[in-house]
Amino acid sequence: RFSFISPSFHPGPISLRFVSPVCLFLSQALHQLYYDPNIENKNLAQKWLMQAQISAQAWQFCWALLRPDKVPEIQYFGASALHTKISRYWGDIPAEQYGTLKTQLFSQIALFASGSKIVLTRLCVALASLALNMMPEAWPGAVGEMVRAFQEEGGAADGRARCLALLELLTVLPEEFQTSRLPQYRKGQVRGALGREWAAVCPLLQQLLRQPESPAPVKARALKCLSSWVLLDVPLSESEGLLEAGFAALADPELFDTAVEAIVNAISQPDSQRYVSTLLKLVPQVLQLQEQLREAVQNGDMETSHGICRIAVSLGENHSRSLLEQVEHWQSFLALVNMIMFCTGIPGHYPVNETTSSLTLTFWYTLQDDIMSFEAEKQTVYLQVYRPVYFQLVDVLLHKAQFPTDEEYASWTSDEKEQFRIYRVDISDTLMYVYEMLGAELLSNLYDKLGRLLTNAEQPTSWQHTEALLYGFQSIAETIDVNYSDVIPGLIGLIPRININNVQLADTVMFTIGALAEWLADHPVMLSSVLPLVLQALGNPDLSVSSVSTLKKICRECKYDLPPYATNIVAVSQEVLIKQIHKTSQCMWLMQALGFLLSALPVEDILRNLHSLITPYIQQLEKLADETPNPSNKLAIIHILGLLSNLFTTLDITKQEEESGDSAPPIKSTPPQTGPNPVVVVLQQVFALIQTVLSKWLNDSQVVEAVCAIFEKSVKTLLHDFAPMVSQLSEMLGQMYSTIPQASALDLTRQMMHIFASETDHFPPIKALFELVTSVTLTIFQQGTHHQRAPALKRKPDLFLSENLDVKAVFHCGVLSLKFPEAPTVKSTCLFFTELLPHCADVPPVGQVVQDDGKLLLLAVLEAIGGQSSRSLMDQFAEVLFCMNKHCFGLLTVWLKEALQSPGFPSSRVSNEQKDTFSQQVLRERVNKRRVKDIVKEFTLVCRGLHGTEYAAEY
Repeated sequence: RFSFISPSFHPGPISLRFVSPVCLFLSQALHQLYYDPNIENKNLAQKWLMQAQISAQAWQFCWALLRPDKVPEIQYFGASALHTKISRYWGDIPAEQYGTLKTQLFSQIALFASGSKIVLTRLCVALASLALNMMPEAWPGAVGEMVRAFQEEGGAADGRARCLALLELLTVLPEEFQTSRLPQYRKGQVRGALGREWAAVCPLLQQLLRQPESPAPVKARALKCLSSWVLLDVPLSESEGLLEAGFAALADPELFDTAVEAIVNAISQPDSQRYVSTLLKLVPQVLQLQEQLREAVQNGDMETSHGICRIAVSLGENHSRSLLEQVEHWQSFLALVNMIMFCTGIPGHYPVNETTSSLTLTFWYTLQDDIMSFEAEKQTVYLQVYRPVYFQLVDVLLHKAQFPTDEEYASWTSDEKEQFRIYRVDISDTLMYVYEMLGAELLSNLYDKLGRLLTNAEQPTSWQHTEALLYGFQSIAETIDVNYSDVIPGLIGLIPRININNVQLADTVMFTIGALAEWLADHPVMLSSVLPLVLQALGNPDLSVSSVSTLKKICRECKYDLPPYATNIVAVSQEVLIKQIHKTSQCMWLMQALGFLLSALPVEDILRNLHSLITPYIQQLEKLADETPNPSNKLAIIHILGLLSNLFTTLDITKQEEESGDSAPPIKSTPPQTGPNPVVVVLQQVFALIQTVLSKWLNDSQVVEAVCAIFEKSVKTLLHDFAPMVSQLSEMLGQMYSTIPQASALDLTRQMMHIFASETDHFPPIKALFELVTSVTLTIFQQGTHHQRAPALKRKPDLFLSENLDVKAVFHCGVLSLKFPEAPTVKSTCLFFTELLPHCADVPPVGQVVQDDGKLLLLAVLEAIGGQSSRSLMDQFAEVLFCMNKHCFGLLTVWLKEALQSPGFPSSRVSNEQKDTFSQQVLRERVNKRRVKDIVKEFTLVCRGLHGTEYAAEY
């Protein structure tokens, strides 16, 4: 193996007596990297080569690797090593060697001008890095010197090769600047220097692009060079001639793509909006592309139409406000807007026949924002011009949103169908935004079109047209409050007239009804028009998502108006559930819908419906509980438990009283509920069955999680109404956790404690559960397992007064957890300590353990800050330190002094003076938590040897 030990810098070739063995090693490693089929060997070679590249000897062997007798892979590695050394280890190069290194690189680039393209590019990047590091003091006029060097006659390369090499160098120079590791202050200096160098680049590019005899490859490279330099925000006014040449190049298929990129990059620069006169000159040049655009569309040339659209959208999107403000040129800007409208409505179905229209959607947002941002008087003038444009846009978008024929759609791939779905979502978002400008008139417009479509018996209509108009309504109604629209009653009246003979159309009808659920809650008389459609659709598996989600929305928004329909809704839902028409997730949604529905009924009706609804599942669960566990019945058990969980998530009779208090009409209110909550009644009835299921499946985390979910969702929904279950559930949780500890049981325990630990009546069972869970968890820690999370002990300090609780052991558990590698565990533990430490004074057991063992906590925190934990966790450790300072100041003063006296602690990189400064800074801050976080961040960088580096700047 080769050891990298030579410290010396050498800018050029040296004696091959030393370098040859190194080159042999490198050649073998590169061969292994490229050609060895064994992945481990490849990885080993790559690691070794990366070490070689940054070694001191790289200065010596890189030149030898560039010799003409080497293969391109080896030459490329040599060039890459040069770039790495120059860009990352600039400080290694003595200033007196800059000139020699520059000369060598020029020489190598000249040699490779007619050689391997990838090696040439890498050498150009190396010289670019050298130039950036030397600018402006050590190499003033760098670009001018580069141009002159490559314009000189002589050398092995011909004029065209030298020209291409120069253009490659000039292209990579701004690119290397964008990714360079220069310090921030140097970046500003170098950017300014590069801006001044544009004066040397611009004439060269103009000459090459305007000369008729310039070969296409040279023009293409010149356009790429322009693309690169405009990213430096060179003044757009100084690029007018180059952009004109770029527009001319669009007529040449060989140059088209490169020209598009250059024009778009130039127009898109933020600084370009300052050059309004140049932008105004660009508008007619863009408009002149319309004929080329139309020809491309007619010929199915998607690449050309896409490129021209990019240019038009780029100009419109980036500069709409500037161009709108040039009122004397309003007609030319309107022509540009209409050109973009043509691109939006480009013929064909996205994404199969065209991919251009999607580029334009953001433009319409931008233009609308700019128009609506003008003061009222000016805005009125612009709206007179652009409201008709936006009504036309709605027509265009709805046409583009139409599905193709059934035969064509069936031929699309699943990926194409998914892209079309996303495209329609983008159109939907655009329509919703456009409503902000067009308002209620837009809904009237859509309603009139839909009405004419459905009532005109003479003219046959396609389902696609009907679906698109409904989709427009749905898009707006989903997010905009349409409660005051006078066309919605008419729309609801039209829906039953639609001949639903297609799945896509049926889906959109369902989603449209769902979007109008809030409106239906205010106009319940219309429920009878649409509810039968929804219940009928529930039986169609192809409409599963749309029908179930729509029923759920109606049940959530209109539940107080649904009692007359409740029997029918429950019956249809039961039928589709028994027939297993829907997938699991839709079954869960359906149970949530029924939970909303039942919440509005009297308790006796709720219990009757619950009995009817869940009895079949309870009977099935009883049979499954008797069977020997296997994968098949496991899925069935989890499914049934999931149905119950989702039902109990939304079945909340307490909301009746809240929502029917002052605001709801008397007809919607129900008498206050008395007696136990229906959910609690059902849970008590099935509790023994659930225990039976658990007894057989306790070692299966998924089944345990499903059981816990039933109770957790019920607790979250019922809150204090869950009280009758606290005692027996606490006992069951204790048995579960002591047998096989599982995270889901801890989550449910935390939920129970959060709600009931402060209530006197329920404190004994909660306290017993807390003690048991803590004891079991401590045992787990002592066995060295840390995959279980510590129970949630915060917020209930009285629990620490328990005689059976080993507070010392819990404290040590927490200290141990701070050293675990998992970030979530460490964060939770830091939070635990920040909740615990404030109780030093009011909870004697806590005060005692902190006095006895608080120094262990401080040592763990300091170790973490010193480099044992991720830097992303420093804020959490700072909070623990802040709490110790605030609540145990006297003890912390002593502990800090003792801890930081240890040599090399918490890091060998910090001096005693730095440790003293850190200690004093921390002890001074007992109020400002943000300041302590900053102090810790600064100290951890010093401990890690990162202070003052680029990493520190990003931190």
